[in-house]
Amino acid sequence: MRLHGDDIVQKPARQKPSGLQRTSRLEGFCRTGSSRSCHMRALASLRPSAPVNAMSNPTLRDRFDQKLFDAIVSRSLVYNTCWEDPAVDRQALALGADDSVLVITSAGCNALDYALQDPRRIYAIDANPRQNALLELKIAAIRALDFDDFFAIFGEGWHGGFAALYRERLRAQLSPFAREFWDRHAHWFTSRRGSFYFHGLSGLVARGSRAYLMARPRLRRAIEDLLDARDLDEQRAIYDGRVAPVLWNKPVNWLISRQWVMSLLGVPYPQRKLVEAQHAGGVSGFIHAAVRTVFRQLPLRDNYFWRVYVTGRYSRECCPEYLKPENFARLKAGLVDRIELHTTTVTRFLRAHEAPISRFVLLDHMDWMSTYHPDALVEEWEAIRERAAPGARILLRSAQARPAYLDAIRIGPAQERLRDAFRFLDAEAEALQPNDRVHTYAGFVIADVPA
Repeated sequence: MRLHGDDIVQKPARQKPSGLQRTSRLEGFCRTGSSRSCHMRALASLRPSAPVNAMSNPTLRDRFDQKLFDAIVSRSLVYNTCWEDPAVDRQALALGADDSVLVITSAGCNALDYALQDPRRIYAIDANPRQNALLELKIAAIRALDFDDFFAIFGEGWHGGFAALYRERLRAQLSPFAREFWDRHAHWFTSRRGSFYFHGLSGLVARGSRAYLMARPRLRRAIEDLLDARDLDEQRAIYDGRVAPVLWNKPVNWLISRQWVMSLLGVPYPQRKLVEAQHAGGVSGFIHAAVRTVFRQLPLRDNYFWRVYVTGRYSRECCPEYLKPENFARLKAGLVDRIELHTTTVTRFLRAHEAPISRFVLLDHMDWMSTYHPDALVEEWEAIRERAAPGARILLRSAQARPAYLDAIRIGPAQERLRDAFRFLDAEAEALQPNDRVHTYAGFVIADVPA
């Protein structure tokens, strides 16, 4: 693993900014923000452009919600675990030994998962240095610790001896930023709250959910039984009879619709607006539908996403691939060295990178980029096309089942339609989407670069 932590700021000349200069100016805001928030604050400083989707102009409430999101996430670890299903990604990516992968880091779980597929190189990119600091810690622990210690830290989220392990075996491997961050937050792994997964912004919501369940023991026991159900019939019986009737009530529906809750989960207000535009029940209705699908239609025996969210820990039978002993051994034997970390934006990385990239995993960040400042999103697509290898594949997720901005974007001097410049595999994406164990994204997009 090589870490690149100074890939960010370039002051533009005092003239009308070109596309590259606008991107550099945008990135100057990224040193202290999350992957989304730093872009949003930077974009707010640029001249507004016409939105590429059909959303209305921002209201005063919209702008307040954006300020709230920025304030909450600008100096925080947002994601303590990845909420994109790598099992779906693996099918779509079909990684081979010659592939190089660009992935937005988030919590680093999926970068480690892709490394197990033995690609040539993985570039983990995030504008939030705290997200990269988490992946750095995982990589250091893979190199320095045995499996039992590693699983206690990142599987159970708690290790009574973490302070000594960190001081004696992990700290020296970290970059200066990551070292400073974990010096201040090492207690998350020995917390009286019981789990690392109850820390960070998304962890605050998980902790609140856990507290709610502890205060309602009948509901807590029902959900624990649901997670341990033997088959879908048993899941449906428990959910319909013991969970749904008491889980959804007016206070819960009100709470999960608040923007401050969405902000803690890393969902900015433009993405919330996309959800509200597509679902009659708004945010709460969308969450109801997602939870119902997960708990009634998808097997929970291997759904480690919802298990860790509800309980604060994985089990050895239900956990990400990197937390399984045989895969830990493969990573330790050298696969983890395929990962490079870069604290920067996608566009800046691609413009500084010389070698072609054959796989892109871009999560959902294009949703909010498309709303008010699509110029930066256009620049990102142009940089992707410029740096992509022939036949490269691109994955992204969206709050929209079919993101409208993909139909509206024009790239290059000829202003070519995005759907003409790339080959979108809508049928393949739609076939894979129902198997997604997270099920919080309405849209899954696969696009290929012409060979």
